[in-house]
Amino acid sequence: MSSVEKDFPRGGTAKKSTESKVVVHRTEVDNLFQINEQTVAKKRKGEVKDDGKKLKKQKTGKEKDNALTLNASVKCVEILHLKNVKEGMLMLGCVKEIMDFEVTVSLPCGLPGFLSIRNISDSYTKLLSEQLDSADTEEICSLPHLFYPGMVFRCVVAKLDIAKGGSLSIQLSINPKLVNKALTSGSLKAGMVLSGCVESVEDHGYIIDIGVNGTKAFLPKKSVKDKHNNPEELKVGQYVTCQVEEVKNDGRVVRLSVSPSTIAQTCAESQHGWNLTNLLPGLMVKATIKKVTKHGLILDFLSSFSGHVDFLHMEPDQASSYTEGDEVQACVLYVEPSTRLVGLTLRSYLVQPAARVNTSPPGGDRIGEVVKGCKMTAMHQMSGAMLQLPDKTLAFVHRNHLKESQEPTNNNRVLAMPDHTCRILDFSPMDQIHFVSLRKSMIEKPFFRYHDLQAGQVVEGTVSVLLSHGMVVHVSDHIKGLVPRTHLSDIILKNPEKKYIEGMKVKCRVLSVDAENKKLYLTRKKAMIESTLPLFLSYSDARPGRVSHGYIVCIKNFGCIVRFYNNVKGLVPVSELSSEPVFNPEEVFYVGQVLKTKVLQCHLEKAKLLLSFKAAMEGATEEPAKALIDCEVGKILDAKVLKKTANGLEVAILPDEVCAILPTMHLSDHISNCPLLWEGLQEGDIISNIVCFNKNKQNVSLTKKPTVKWTLEEGLAAKDFSDITVGMQLIGWIKSIMSYGVFVEFPYGLFGLAPISAMSEKFIRDTTTAFQVGQTVIAKVTNLDEEKRRFLVTLKISELISPEEGTQTRLIKGLQERKAVTEMLATRDNSDLYQQLAALSVGQKLKLTVDTVMDSGATFKSDDLVGASITATKHQVMGVNLTSGQKVSAVVLHVDIPSSHVHVSILSKLLGKKKSLTEGARYKAIVQHIDKDFAVISLDGTAQLTMIQTASHLNEIILSESEKLKAGMCLTVDVIESKCELLQGLPLVSWHRTAPKRQRVLSESQSGSKGHCFGEVVRGTVRSVKPTLIQVTLEDGSTGNVHVSEVLEDENVYFGSFPTSTVKVGTVVTARVIGGRETTSHRFLPFSHPKFKYTISELTLIPSKLDKSVEFKPVTAKEKLSSYKVGDEIRCFVSKYHPDRKSLDVTTDPSITGTVELLGMITELKDASHPEKLYKLGQVVRAKVVEVKFRSQRLVLSLTGVHALEKGSISLGMVTNILPHVGLLVKLPFGGMGNVAVTDLADAYGPNPLNSYSKDQLIRCFLLGIENGKWQLSLRPSRLNPEKAKPVKDPEVLSLEDLKAGQLIRGYVKSVGEQGTFIRLSRSITGRAQLQHTSKYFITKYKVLSKYLPPNTLLTTKILRINKEKELVDLSLLPVDTGKPDVLPESLRLPLRLTGTEKEIHDSKKRKRILSENQQKETEQFPKKEKKTKKAKTDDSDSGVEVYFREEEDKEDEDAPNPDSAKQMKPNSSVAPSRLEVASGFSWDVGLSSLKPVSAAKEEEEEEDSSDGEEQEGSSKPQKKSRHELEQEKKAAEKALVQRESELMDPNLRPQDTAAFERLLLASPNSSLLWLQYMAHHLQATQIEQARTVAERALKTISFREEQEKLNVWVALLNLENMYGTEESLKKVFERALQFCEPMPVYQQLADIYAKSDKTKEADGLYKTMVKRFRQNKAVWLSYGTFLLQQGQSDAASALLQRAVKSLPSKESVDVIAKFAQLEFRYGDAEKGRTMFDKVLTSYPKRTDLWSVFIDLMIKYGSQKEVRVLFDRVIHLSVSVKKIKFFFKRYLEFEKKHGTPQSIQAVKDKAVEFVEAKGTEAAS
Repeated sequence: MSSVEKDFPRGGTAKKSTESKVVVHRTEVDNLFQINEQTVAKKRKGEVKDDGKKLKKQKTGKEKDNALTLNASVKCVEILHLKNVKEGMLMLGCVKEIMDFEVTVSLPCGLPGFLSIRNISDSYTKLLSEQLDSADTEEICSLPHLFYPGMVFRCVVAKLDIAKGGSLSIQLSINPKLVNKALTSGSLKAGMVLSGCVESVEDHGYIIDIGVNGTKAFLPKKSVKDKHNNPEELKVGQYVTCQVEEVKNDGRVVRLSVSPSTIAQTCAESQHGWNLTNLLPGLMVKATIKKVTKHGLILDFLSSFSGHVDFLHMEPDQASSYTEGDEVQACVLYVEPSTRLVGLTLRSYLVQPAARVNTSPPGGDRIGEVVKGCKMTAMHQMSGAMLQLPDKTLAFVHRNHLKESQEPTNNNRVLAMPDHTCRILDFSPMDQIHFVSLRKSMIEKPFFRYHDLQAGQVVEGTVSVLLSHGMVVHVSDHIKGLVPRTHLSDIILKNPEKKYIEGMKVKCRVLSVDAENKKLYLTRKKAMIESTLPLFLSYSDARPGRVSHGYIVCIKNFGCIVRFYNNVKGLVPVSELSSEPVFNPEEVFYVGQVLKTKVLQCHLEKAKLLLSFKAAMEGATEEPAKALIDCEVGKILDAKVLKKTANGLEVAILPDEVCAILPTMHLSDHISNCPLLWEGLQEGDIISNIVCFNKNKQNVSLTKKPTVKWTLEEGLAAKDFSDITVGMQLIGWIKSIMSYGVFVEFPYGLFGLAPISAMSEKFIRDTTTAFQVGQTVIAKVTNLDEEKRRFLVTLKISELISPEEGTQTRLIKGLQERKAVTEMLATRDNSDLYQQLAALSVGQKLKLTVDTVMDSGATFKSDDLVGASITATKHQVMGVNLTSGQKVSAVVLHVDIPSSHVHVSILSKLLGKKKSLTEGARYKAIVQHIDKDFAVISLDGTAQLTMIQTASHLNEIILSESEKLKAGMCLTVDVIESKCELLQGLPLVSWHRTAPKRQRVLSESQSGSKGHCFGEVVRGTVRSVKPTLIQVTLEDGSTGNVHVSEVLEDENVYFGSFPTSTVKVGTVVTARVIGGRETTSHRFLPFSHPKFKYTISELTLIPSKLDKSVEFKPVTAKEKLSSYKVGDEIRCFVSKYHPDRKSLDVTTDPSITGTVELLGMITELKDASHPEKLYKLGQVVRAKVVEVKFRSQRLVLSLTGVHALEKGSISLGMVTNILPHVGLLVKLPFGGMGNVAVTDLADAYGPNPLNSYSKDQLIRCFLLGIENGKWQLSLRPSRLNPEKAKPVKDPEVLSLEDLKAGQLIRGYVKSVGEQGTFIRLSRSITGRAQLQHTSKYFITKYKVLSKYLPPNTLLTTKILRINKEKELVDLSLLPVDTGKPDVLPESLRLPLRLTGTEKEIHDSKKRKRILSENQQKETEQFPKKEKKTKKAKTDDSDSGVEVYFREEEDKEDEDAPNPDSAKQMKPNSSVAPSRLEVASGFSWDVGLSSLKPVSAAKEEEEEEDSSDGEEQEGSSKPQKKSRHELEQEKKAAEKALVQRESELMDPNLRPQDTAAFERLLLASPNSSLLWLQYMAHHLQATQIEQARTVAERALKTISFREEQEKLNVWVALLNLENMYGTEESLKKVFERALQFCEPMPVYQQLADIYAKSDKTKEADGLYKTMVKRFRQNKAVWLSYGTFLLQQGQSDAASALLQRAVKSLPSKESVDVIAKFAQLEFRYGDAEKGRTMFDKVLTSYPKRTDLWSVFIDLMIKYGSQKEVRVLFDRVIHLSVSVKKIKFFFKRYLEFEKKHGTPQSIQAVKDKAVEFVEAKGTEAAS
């Protein structure tokens, strides 16, 4: 059983107890790795041999290996994260810092640990207690005596504490009882390396506590002497690492040795009895590399154990040389006992341990340093990234420090950045690497550690706590300082708690800082904080004659002791206290008082100062007066540098040596140049050409910013607040940055605030990222507050005008500044290398030798530049194969003298022969190198290099990395000067670029958490029962969920039942884990692996699934989805109803959700309002699969029993839109869309068929069929319910076969155009009534027709002809054919259309006159006459036949134009139409379905013409035919010539293409007709958007004086938006039109448009607005009245008349009433109109004009009897004879037309009677 003891070395010597422990332990392991328990049990029973046990152990090791790979998150080796640290974890640690009661320990992977004095060992704790209790002062051994920095030891995590800030704190222990907890006396073997603590000191050695019960360990003294060559004895509590030399009495006595060399060479072997249970950190092991990954290694050690090495613990020099199968020596780094996770290290300082590990890095202490220009060498997604600092030192960024804490993870974007700026956070001795942060918030922290603070600095902090001796202020997270009680205020505070409260923000000044001891002293004295005098930070600063503020610390009889900063103090003798004699200083001064103090004497060696208050007071008035004598703001000065300070330079203005300040940020307009210039300047240097920008009593401020200097020189700066005006543009600089905006300082001490909204056009989340303090900006004043003397400014580039001092001047100035720095450095250091580097210039060619070649680029050597670092990035060596030692030519890109670094490129395109540049030409450029504010670019194909600024405007801000210029980026440049002397001969260019596309990269997913495994059977108590979910509290306290589908067996689930109702709250249930849910989103997680654990478990209660003997396989959501097919009937559970979307969510199992839309839920319209009442939550329902969406892992289902639409079926639908020219657009179930034509709405047609439908209305539809992806629907009752339907009045017309010539048929007007009226006879057949067949009246403009025949007007028509070949139907609307009244009212007084011989005579006269007058007019009119109709291609709204016919022509029409058409065209050419009318025949009222290109129409016309000509001349004689042909040829030639000329010259002719329109518009830009024709041209090609663009162009182009022309375009645009746009777009156009035109006509036009497109509701709303807004306008009231009467709203019209009479002036009321009476005759009740006229004429009998109108109306609408009565009334009026004569004449005409000879004679008799009566009157 020896092997058993080796493998399982727990327990005492008794074998029985060991075996029992083995069995228990193996059970745990088996459960962990999912080995079948029955199989294991058999093995245990059968195989009891030693080798059998060994074999099993090896298998366990392999299983462990697999588990580790899985637990390492997708085979990814991770570093040890804080979240993975658990109590009981064993680690190797290194002492970092020792304090009195605590040791700071460095743990692996940069983790910090703390070892308390209580956790050393039991014996040491006991000793401490005894020393505290006893009164004797026996010396106790303190922690610094027991530990030393760099000491490596084994430790265990004793506790995880929550620190004050909420972070975890790792409390460690080295107590052997905890560290060696897994060891037993029986498991101790000779050769083992253990750790222990000295328990007691004996005569010949030490009793060592190794933490094993029942075992005494003894360490002889003689073996200790070798340790560290230290003759001192070990002390109680001291930690020792020792080796077991001998084991006696079954482990009860052990002898140890502590030889470091022996221990270092000792490897842990299998025979020592090490296993996964008792494995300890610090053990050396021989390991085999099993797998090499990008993130680390996986090793096998001790024959079968598996461990991993993360990338931080691989030897950096050998990282790339590790291969699978290699043997390596490793050291155990940490062990996690519960998960058996073993971390190893291969680092030499741990594998071959020395006396101590180096706790400080080789380059010295750099913690807190901000390092720029770092390169990212590797990205480890689950751990972090490796950075290479500029000095080639490697550093590690933890994944949490790659981004801000709240930002989403985007590691790929971080990796793609060319260089990084980081802050060094810490140095980890265990990993021998710096840990850094890329967080901007960390980098920008001004104070990261005490070393960052300097005496005299003003800092902001937060009050932490008030103590008796002062106040603690937190300056940052890790830095706190003390404000002593005397420094809480300028005076001594009795109750400081009244002024200061915890959390309050305060401004302090640093008095002194002791970084080593972490002590910081601050002051809150206002006089000290706001002092502008020089600070005395050292005795050298306190030069005689200087004045500074100090505070009194001690008052004696001989004077006062005054202290400054850093403990600099001096004496003010009594004689110097005041100009008045002071006898008792304590009565005049107090401790803590701040006073101006002047230095009289300074003894640096003795550190003594002699000071004076008196001299400071006397000199205060003199010095400033002297200082400001010759220093005017704006004056150019020279100054000498006196001293360099942290924030700038103290200078003396020459020649008077007046002290002044030149801040660092005022050295240049380029922020990056400022620190360079500061570095270059030395004390004693003379700075010339500087300007004073502000002066006050304290100091004079100077600037060297070229832009600010230029402003002051030109006198463009405001000198006082009173000079500032709104809109004024000033140049200033950013003074301070706040969260709400930035303060901008201007010369003369003026300040303006730019709020965050006025900083940029871009959205700024964080103001600190936008601008830098000191940045020069242009600001424009936007608001002035005279009272408070403050103003607001904007920095938005779009609102500013750039000054004459432009971008190129700033570039030249900036590069000149850099050159000056270069020369200063080269001259000052007198170094040959610096001078050689200074001589180099951009574009210069060098001969170099390749030194090294790397992935990131290459380094070179040069004999001429010894000591310089010459590098080229990978971008600059691309495509060139380099080898070490190779000679190459290179071109200089940038020279950095301070770091002796030369950037070069060896690209052949940059080394070629330079080509000359053309000034003003544009070139493509590529960015080659970026250096802060400047970039080097190459001009493509010219081998020329030049410099540009990275910012093209002073105010330009770059918020994201994607906006920055990067090497390799392409730009466009314009050459300004091909060789600029000021740029050392380089070209001067301007540049611009296009915005880069933003890339989005998905972040990596996080790994799983602890909990229950898949398949595990658990018990729990039902906590709550919901309709779709049962919540169970499991025995371990965790939560589990049972989905409604996992409650009952399938056979027990009935449709309509509620499965969860069968379970009661409080019931104890047995369940099985089938998955889990995310903690945050509660999204179902499918299984990832049997080892994966879920925090919130998803359970099943189904009995058949609880049987562990049954194989239980998890199924993914994708597999489940794949099992569903369209049309399958499935069982679902109702989970949620969405009232906003009116959709139902159902679920089939935990991972699959289905959606049921409203139309898939209901079959009856009555259920539409509350569909949720049909389905209850948790209810079982039967559904059919409509669609399976794999991407969103959802099902689309139907609960109606149907899953697809079928032809001939009836379905519910929802109206989505109502279009007059189409009908209804209907949304159908299952994603279908359909159309209902107006002819399919009812079996009996009615007027305004679409008025009874509204948007979102639910309707029942019959599915006729599908065309072009859309269903054709019918709402006819005869289709929906044939049995109950009434007889069909207007039958469906399915084809032309159903029609016959001479048949009367009803239809709806589709549109009215020049070719006639188009009438929809069915959804697929449209007929046309030509103009001569539409009305008996002669119509010159079809607009007249369209006014009386709006779309969807119901008409009765007669079919004249049917051409089945061309599918054309010719109709007639004439009263003689239909028996119905004419479509046009008689009141229009239109001439009747000529027929028969009258027409022939008229035509011949007209033709002769036109030909004799002007032949060209004939040719101009000819094309217009030929505008025939065309058959359009069908679209969604009209599938089928569009029927058009050309007008009838006489035979002579071939030779001459139709006079009718000539009549029609003349008005169009002279008068601009109010609505869009164009010669092409396009009509705004016609849908797009009827549009066709003009060329196609002409071809069709010509074909028809030629065929007509042949038919007409077929019967004539041959001789006539030949003569006719000659005439035709001659005319054709003339016609072609004239047509060509007219196309080029005549603007009245319609052009055929865009170019022709553009040419004509150049000639006539103000012609609205031309613009409208252009729009129509686009609309014929269905280019709606282009038509809109043309309209917008027209509005911009037409002169503002041409009001009518502009109005025409606005009307056309309104029409366009009404027909093809949305309600929103129409509203926007209307609002714009109101701004630019007279409002009244615009309102009227839109009202007309609404009325004609049957938008009654909108028209009514608009008219109501009009009568309110234009109540004094008579036309508005009449227009509204006409509209109401046309709609049949007679009562509303009467009410409107009453309002109109009240609103209008009394003199106009008569006319208005008369007009309303006329409207009543035409559209309303004729009887009502007659009554209204009667009333008016009774009151105003002499208004003969009204009598005349009344007579006309009565003739038209009244009976003959009523007309005669009216005439009789009129002829007896007492008005002038002339007027009575007029009425007699009309009376006679009426009787001649309608009366009899008797009635005619009666009128004549009445006339004679009237004349006689008048003669009698005259005689008398």
